[in-house]
Amino acid sequence: MLFNSYLFMLIFLPVTITGFYVIGNRGHERVAVSWLVAASFFFYAWWNPVYLLLLLGSIIFNYSYGLLIGSRHSKALLIIGITVNLGLLGYFKYANFFVANLNAWAQTHYYLETIVLPLAISFFTFQQISYLVDAYRGETRENSFLHYCLFVSFFPQLIAGPIVHHKEMLPQFSQKSIFSFSHKTLAVGLTLFLVGLCKKTILADGIAVYATPVFQAAARGSGFTIFEAWLAAFSYTFQLYFDFSGYSDMAIGLAQMFGIRLPINFYSPLKATSIIDFWRRWHITLSRFLFEYVYIPLGGNRRGSARMYVNLMITMFLGGIWHGAGWTFMLWGILHGFYLLINNTWRRLRIMFGHDPSRNTWWGTCTAGALTFTAVVVGFVIFRADTLASAAIVLKSMAGLNGFALPASAALPNLVRGWRMLALLAGIAWLVPNMYQLMSQVEPVINIYRGKAVRSRQRWLDIHWQPSAVWACITGIIGLFAILFSARASEFLYYQF
Repeated sequence: MLFNSYLFMLIFLPVTITGFYVIGNRGHERVAVSWLVAASFFFYAWWNPVYLLLLLGSIIFNYSYGLLIGSRHSKALLIIGITVNLGLLGYFKYANFFVANLNAWAQTHYYLETIVLPLAISFFTFQQISYLVDAYRGETRENSFLHYCLFVSFFPQLIAGPIVHHKEMLPQFSQKSIFSFSHKTLAVGLTLFLVGLCKKTILADGIAVYATPVFQAAARGSGFTIFEAWLAAFSYTFQLYFDFSGYSDMAIGLAQMFGIRLPINFYSPLKATSIIDFWRRWHITLSRFLFEYVYIPLGGNRRGSARMYVNLMITMFLGGIWHGAGWTFMLWGILHGFYLLINNTWRRLRIMFGHDPSRNTWWGTCTAGALTFTAVVVGFVIFRADTLASAAIVLKSMAGLNGFALPASAALPNLVRGWRMLALLAGIAWLVPNMYQLMSQVEPVINIYRGKAVRSRQRWLDIHWQPSAVWACITGIIGLFAILFSARASEFLYYQF
């Protein structure tokens, strides 16, 4: 069931919210939580009821195993638990890829039935691995199986994150305040949800038409002019940006409707002035997971520069293949590892020569931002392409190897429209405050963003959301258009990861 479908917005969500508060307001907190767990299971089963058994099995195993690890603090038990989770993820996500490449390299003929990737398996697997690790460290306190079920299956964050820690979520389920209906909480949640819906249905889906045909043609072996290639590369970057930003806003807004705060997962990443800064802003909870449960256990930066660079490359490689079973995802992860290596080396050199990396001139900041954006766009071309060969075709076209001529006159109006829409989206991404800045006074998220807050000097942008008639009108207009465009509901891009 899609957040941007009429079934979800007009039936599932109102029924779930009404049932939760009607039950909760009568003092039946445990029943209200059970209602929300049942609704979340129904939400997941709507896609494929069979895989609900997989989710339930994963929940029961990890909850029971977490209690065992927490009582014995055995590293061997922890390794077994992590291996079981990664083995399950590996089978569903990488088995077909492994067999296909083995047959290609070794000229063998092994056959494996096509394995359908269960929805959200990457997210709920990582979330439960973090639970097992924290149980081993003695950091888990909550033993309620019902609360654990909601921690894993809570539908606003089940499908595409954010990846949450138990210590962020489980204590909230015990607070009596979440069971009391609040108009302000609902207003905050609706605002975030409708703005996120607008980002998805109008902005992301609107710019997708300028990216998809080019990448599909590249998969067939066709090349393009430099103008077409860059339009496609920029278009996909902004499509993914607004698609994921929209999903993050909608997930946090939905949780807010139930009085639950999720951790921030997206903080204006295209405003980043370095790749380090980009990964502090993009998919923040995944970056946190990789940092805390991969990079730090590998040794982090505690064993010298050379080992730090190796750890960075391993971490980003794993981050790449987490997104999917394909050489393009592996190369994308390695590329970002290389970006981080350059970024860290540059910072060390600046410090060595007496420069403060945190202080830049305005032109230095602009240059750093432009270089970072270009590097991210190049990476996303590889990320989007179906194969390494099609990625090479698009990148060669972007480099001008297929010529600098304008396309045929029949295609020129479409090219102009595409660049105009890109200009609009760039203005929104770079000049407009994000929703967490606008709503900072109501604090709708758990703030785990580790970078500097982006503050605009323009007075006309120094505005804050508040539950007022003006904001209700603005949100209503945005929501109306977003809902109308939902008639062509499409999946969020991160659903496939």
